[in-house]
Amino acid sequence: TGEVSPSFLAELGVRFVEIGHAERRRHFGEDNTMIARKVRAADDAGITPLLCVGEETRDERSATGAGRAAAFVHQQIAEAVGGDWSLASRLVVAYEPVWAIGAAEHAGARYVAAVVGSLRRLLAAHSHEAGSALGELPVIYGGSAKPGLLPALDGVSGLFLGRFAHDAENFGKVLDEALSMTALPEALQRT
Repeated sequence: TGEVSPSFLAELGVRFVEIGHAERRRHFGEDNTMIARKVRAADDAGITPLLCVGEETRDERSATGAGRAAAFVHQQIAEAVGGDWSLASRLVVAYEPVWAIGAAEHAGARYVAAVVGSLRRLLAAHSHEAGSALGELPVIYGGSAKPGLLPALDGVSGLFLGRFAHDAENFGKVLDEALSMTALPEALQRT
């Protein structure tokens, strides 16, 4: 990831591109300036940027930890879009606490819900600038995400799977969970 031009990806029909993953930041030195360039280039090519954001330090037991994490993530998003909140309206946000990536356990469901809820409130404050409801932006969770987690997460739009998606059975379980949470269209309910 991170080495293919957006125009080439667009020619291939790619609709989403992951930008800003913690491993790209750590191993390749990608900073917020580079990530902002990539977000803009993907958007210019008609590809939806899936922006990876997340705090480095675990603070989920602190009463104010979720608020601090949300503020940090909000700042990452602001820098990734260069303050252009209309560009932010075209993102999918992958909230992935760096400390949870590859860990034995994911972040606690209440903590994730608190971070995402606080983040949605912070984003909603920019809705007028964006011309759309930023508080409703898709926010997916990653960071040791696995079967059984999605139903426990409030306010999250989906999961950003890593190693657990490499196992077809685990991936199938997550898909089944997602499908069970999705309301069927009325036409299908009658059949």
